[in-house]
Parts: sequence; structure tokens; C-alpha cells
Amino acid sequence: MQTLRVTHSHFAICGFKKSRMGVYSILFLAAGLFVGALAIDCNKNLLPDLSYKLSGTELAFPCKSTENIYKQTGRYIPKNVIATRLQVYQDNAIVALPRYKHGVPYTLAKFSLKSKGCKAILEPFPCWSIQEEGNCEALQNVIDIVLDPNDILWVLDLGICNTLEQPIRRCPPKIVAINAATGIVVKVVDLSPFILPESRPQYILVDYAPDGTAFVYVSDAGTGSILVYNVSLAKVFRVVLPAAAVPESKDVLYIALARKSCGNVIYLTYLSSPKLFSIRTELIYQGQANGCVVEAGVNPPGTKIVMLGTDNGAAIFFRYKGESDIFIWNSETTFKPENFLLVQKGGDCRLSTQVVPGYKRLMWALESNFYDYIANTVGCLGASMYVQPLIKTCE
Repeated sequence: MQTLRVTHSHFAICGFKKSRMGVYSILFLAAGLFVGALAIDCNKNLLPDLSYKLSGTELAFPCKSTENIYKQTGRYIPKNVIATRLQVYQDNAIVALPRYKHGVPYTLAKFSLKSKGCKAILEPFPCWSIQEEGNCEALQNVIDIVLDPNDILWVLDLGICNTLEQPIRRCPPKIVAINAATGIVVKVVDLSPFILPESRPQYILVDYAPDGTAFVYVSDAGTGSILVYNVSLAKVFRVVLPAAAVPESKDVLYIALARKSCGNVIYLTYLSSPKLFSIRTELIYQGQANGCVVEAGVNPPGTKIVMLGTDNGAAIFFRYKGESDIFIWNSETTFKPENFLLVQKGGDCRLSTQVVPGYKRLMWALESNFYDYIANTVGCLGASMYVQPLIKTCE
């Protein structure tokens, strides 16, 4: 194993109220899965006051003159801003704003879930000074985030900006750990020694062993593997997926952590793969992970699975590629359609990119017209984005 270059940051400390994110769960009956009394043919939000519209035009700047300078120099183009990943800390939502295109002034933001009105004002998180593009002491392109049980926000920074235009490698890829309560950066992990030419880091998870050791997982779609960072030892090793789990088209490698009665399990699948695979985290703790990735199930015929998140328990949320309906699967049961429950009937315009537990003990979904954004058909107002509870019903 190689030793990581782990450094403490000199980033500015930014205020953020202290709290602890509890572990929330969708209610399960002994015989299976129960999710309230949801009617699946309806499209009215039960909690309209908790639906927040995000927009690239509603970004906070240190002052008006700074905003004007950013606009004049092309460093702020509102229609190029899109939120793709979400975590909820106390009464704040934290979102990743990847620098897929130029003109994104900051790549990690937050807004209050207590704010009045349907529009949310995004503010840089943890502060403005950590967002400077081209400064390797700052965040460059945040592509995924995860909040652990100890209120540490783990950030996956690709280091390459403008990935949907003319990619520019600004800095090495890294993992940044931020104390969500104080805004203090507590750890920076340089991933460059472990990134191969064909690597494509995409998603991040965090898990704790029984002895308290934190393990951080990064899916690497390009190499068909998962990078595992042992925080206590400051070392990284790679879990190579079996050939059966890696399709010819190495597109998107989704990973989700289910906390089950038998222990924690990582579920993984490529978007183009017809199968779901899993690995028990205790094998990773023991350094016995290679060769222990097993098949967990087969997708319904003709479908491709997009993993959206978990309830911090055994429930995994997902949708099918190109479809907006959101399903839940209790991973204590077999991965079969009869165990999939439709929990939200989606609309025609937006697709969910993440579902997470949080504020008011609700499940929250982040939705956007991401495909329109990729196709440059969003118009001058930019992407349509909403953060709202995963609860809908009839009148």
C-alpha cells in the first residue's frame, strides 16, 4: 500500500451552526417495506412550503461589484450553473455545483431550508475564499459530497473544470473533509498518486468500522474499481471489480451504502450493466475485499438503474434511466421487481439526481432538467432545479 499525502488546509474558517445529523429511516414492517399511504398517480406536493427552486441567477456574492466583475469577465454565467448532488445538515441543504461549463463562480453551496418563499439563495460553502478556480488550495470541481454520522462533509473534487466543454486540468483530484458545524477544513487527501490515465472518479461514500476507523470509498468507473481510503492509516488501496461487473461501456459506476441487520454492504452497478453487485464492508476493513464482490440481482428486462441514495438504513432509492418515477428497495429483501415500491410519480421535465434523509426527518430529492442542460437547451434562465420532500399525494 502507498502512503497518502494528507495535509491540513489553510482555508478560511466560515460559520455554520453546530448540530448532529441523526440517522433517519423509512419505516419498515417485519414482513417488508412500508412507506406511508402514498398514492402513485398524483402529483401534488404535500409540503409546498418545503419546496425550493434553485437557479443560477440566485447566487450570493460578497458584494455587487464582485458579481459585476465576474459577469463582465465571463466567470459568472448563470445558465451554466446546475446543482447535481445534495446533502442535508440540520436545517441547511448543501449542494454540489460542478464546473461542467465555464462561468460557475463557486462549486459548493448551501441554502437554508427555513427560508421563506419558493426561491432559495445559494451561498458559497463553507465560504467564498475556498472556491477560487485555478487555486489548488481551493475547490475546483466538486462532483459528489457525502455527510458522515460525525457531521463531516466529505467532498470529491475532480480537479478538472469545464468537463462538458474544453476540459482544463486545474489541479490534482482530491478529497476534502469539512466540519459541517464550523466550516473548518479538517483534512485534504491528494488522490493523484492513485489515479491512472484511464481513471474516472465519480461517487464518494463514507463508512465507519466497529473500532471507529473511517473508510472513504470513491468509485472509479474508468478502471472498474473502488478506491478505499483508510483515514486512520492515511493509506489507499483499490478493490478491483470482477469482469462480470464491468461492462464493455464503462460509463457511470454508482455506489450506495446500505446499513443492514447483518452489517453494512456496498451495492454497486454500472449504468450500462444489467446486474447489481455487492460487497460486505467488513471484508474491506479486514483487507480481504478482492474477489469478494458478488452478484446481488438482475435489473428488470430492458431497464438501466440510476442509484439515487439511501435512507441511512437498508433502503435504497433509484429510478430507471430516462424515467422520473422514484422507487425504493429494501435491501434486506431480494433485488426483484416485486420488492420495488414506487414512492414518487415523476413529472415530464425533471429527473432526480439524489435522494437523502434530513430536515424534519423527511427524505429530500434534488431534481433538475439535466439532459436539457447537457444539450444546451435550457435557455437564458438556465437549468430548472428543485429540492423538495419525497412525499406526494392526491388532493
